[in-house]
Amino acid sequence: MWNDLLLPGVPYLEKIIRTLAVYFFLLLGLRLAGKRELGQFNPYDLVVLLLLSNTVQNSIIGNDNSLTGGLFGAAVLLAFNYFTVRFLYRHPTLDRLAEGDCDVLIENGVLQEKALAEELITLPELESAARRQGIPSLDDVEEARIEVGGALTFVQKKPTEDQLRHEALVDRLSRLEDQLQRIEGRLARS
Repeated sequence: MWNDLLLPGVPYLEKIIRTLAVYFFLLLGLRLAGKRELGQFNPYDLVVLLLLSNTVQNSIIGNDNSLTGGLFGAAVLLAFNYFTVRFLYRHPTLDRLAEGDCDVLIENGVLQEKALAEELITLPELESAARRQGIPSLDDVEEARIEVGGALTFVQKKPTEDQLRHEALVDRLSRLEDQLQRIEGRLARS
């Protein structure tokens, strides 16, 4: 029993190679699948990501069901990711090459339908993301982007001077109407 639990069924070097091969395969696969996979999950995306981990499990551990072998594979994966993230932080050009750039989905208030199609983001999904950020309508959006990590970010339009003046006039008229009603009420009581 202890042998099955503690002695790995696959040599450590093979386990390192297997782990790194799966790491690079998934990194490339997710990069090619697009930013949406990373930050904007729909039920289909979530199912695929959950199944990916189970699908590649045996590729990492091979014919090894030992506790030591599994923990070693996980340690290799975590350590490699730790060093990769720090390396890319110090080399922003390589990081941008690996992760790509953000994509603009709305620019100067104009919907970029080609960018939406490339990222496989539907108009209802974009509208929903805007509402989650407190923006009631895409008409109120100056710019929308899908960031490198897959998050959707929005910049609201700033009101024009005419709109600000209009709001101020409506506010003043409303206050005048309230004052007029109070005066009429006083006159009616006298």
